[in-house]
Amino acid sequence: MADAAIVVRGLTRSISNGTRQVEILRGISFEVERGEFVAIMGSSGSGKSTLLGLLAGLDTATSGEVVLNGISITSLAEDTLAQMRGKLIGFVFQSYQLIPTLTALENVLLPYELNDSTGGLKAGIERARELLASVGLGERGDHYPIQLSGGEQQRVALARAFMMRPPIVLADEPTGNLDTVNGAQVMRLLETLNRAEGTTLVLVTHDPVVAEHARRVITLRDGAIVSDVRKTVTA
Repeated sequence: MADAAIVVRGLTRSISNGTRQVEILRGISFEVERGEFVAIMGSSGSGKSTLLGLLAGLDTATSGEVVLNGISITSLAEDTLAQMRGKLIGFVFQSYQLIPTLTALENVLLPYELNDSTGGLKAGIERARELLASVGLGERGDHYPIQLSGGEQQRVALARAFMMRPPIVLADEPTGNLDTVNGAQVMRLLETLNRAEGTTLVLVTHDPVVAEHARRVITLRDGAIVSDVRKTVTA
């Protein structure tokens, strides 16, 4: 696929457990189009979180290749990989991963400050404020994480993931720590940001309700793809 945002070829991941090798991923291959919203489903132990970590360059494959935005990340040096990750990937964690000593605005702004952005701090602050407003937290920018509910913290995390306008956003069980109402709100916001920013979105989940939001669902079992279903889009 010439216009693919993500290409995965023959990806395997195994670990040593005493005298035997445990295969976590078994030769996975797929491609994701630019702007596509894909859910990777599977029960605990299916390999979905390991796969997401490999897509993000947070783990090393045993064999195979991952290509992001035309760049093969499989053999990149760690420094180069870290720089590329900062510009190409936004990540949404299940546990929010906000820095408690920073305000909501400062947490959203952090990726901008960590990467060599040439637009200046003023432009970064404006972008962070716009994103906070887009997730309904425009008036909470000066609040610290401890002053925010779980749903609000995850909304800050969503805004942060989109701060650098990354071409790819990866989300690891983004509603896993939320109740049904807040989880549904976070998914609606994630969809809205995905469309507004034109971002390729891949999330992992064990929840079929969450997966229903995606336009394509890839299901893993025992480290292998057992189904890959695209929704039919009707006019």
